Amino acid sequence: MTLQRAAFVSEALIYGTPDMPPLTQTLDEVAAELIDNLGCVAFDGTRMVGAVRARRDGELLLIGRLAIAPDQQGRGIGTLLLGAVEQRGAEAGATEAELFTGSLSDANLRLYQREGYAESQRVAGDDGIEQVFLRKSLG
Repeated sequence: MTLQRAAFVSEALIYGTPDMPPLTQTLDEVAAELIDNLGCVAFDGTRMVGAVRARRDGELLLIGRLAIAPDQQGRGIGTLLLGAVEQRGAEAGATEAELFTGSLSDANLRLYQREGYAESQRVAGDDGIEQVFLRKSLG
């Protein structure tokens, strides 16, 4: 929970609201998501510095909540976690991965595009901000 909240504070600043699911999610909600989770975590010694969640939906790997400790961002941890979770998804039978981010999250979009994700859809929100969905073949 601490890692998730710390990692998403910068997103809240970009969007001008702390009212976003990664910051308002309860511990019980996180625990429920982790039951069928294919995600991965990254440690520096005993400190958790990154995490990503994923679940399989048929042949699609749904990736979410990629969170890197603010003082560890820019060190390649997100790239390593994406690669690890994609491998776990492929081993579990997924042939394609999907994730999303907000349209104002330039750093996230750059990371995902650099890692081979292509925009597949934009969904407009009531606040005028779009959710950008991206997909990548795992084959």
